[in-house]
Amino acid sequence: MKFIKENTRIPVLGHADGICHYYIDRSVDLEEAVELVEDSKCQYPAVCNAIETLLVHRETAAEFLPALARRLSDAGVELRGDAEVCQIIEAQPATDEDWKTEYNDFILSIRIVGSLEEAVAHINRFGSHHTDAIATTDSDSADRFMAQVDSSSVMWNSSTRFADGFRYGFGAEVGISTNKIHARGPVGLEGLTIYKYRLIGKGHRVRPFADGEKQFTHKDLI
Repeated sequence: MKFIKENTRIPVLGHADGICHYYIDRSVDLEEAVELVEDSKCQYPAVCNAIETLLVHRETAAEFLPALARRLSDAGVELRGDAEVCQIIEAQPATDEDWKTEYNDFILSIRIVGSLEEAVAHINRFGSHHTDAIATTDSDSADRFMAQVDSSSVMWNSSTRFADGFRYGFGAEVGISTNKIHARGPVGLEGLTIYKYRLIGKGHRVRPFADGEKQFTHKDLI
């Protein structure tokens, strides 16, 4: 799939990477956020909609990260963090490679950001346009995040593990697409079909034109 996407100009219905993010906002229910991150990472870490990177607002980090580290440590998750993260909790130093790595394992990279805009910029740069989420009690922040993150699924106070055709109610899932032409996100049978318009009239005619309707003028332009 990756080879095909990188070697054709034809839109491909599919995805090659699942680098998903969770962003913890400055206004957040910390206990709920810990639960959401754990589920998004640990419920099944080897799938494309499990998170690989956690972004935490600087104003939340000192209180949130220790609680999260205790929970993920019990689950056997290896933490990798930037310099600020390593000052707050015990974690392996993260490298630039970590931000663009899909681990498919009990490994989570963590970065502290100063704003929602910085989180969005990170996701749009390193993400795979698959699934990204925000934990926040601020509806304005949630609206901005969901509008600005360029991903096929964006979530608010929900586990990223919900990005699935069956859970979306599509029946059997054929796959997930991160492209923007035709079906995007989880794809079911309807996502593979095209439209057919059926008009049923009772003698309706286009002519004569109704009052105020556009008139067409035909003339030789040569």
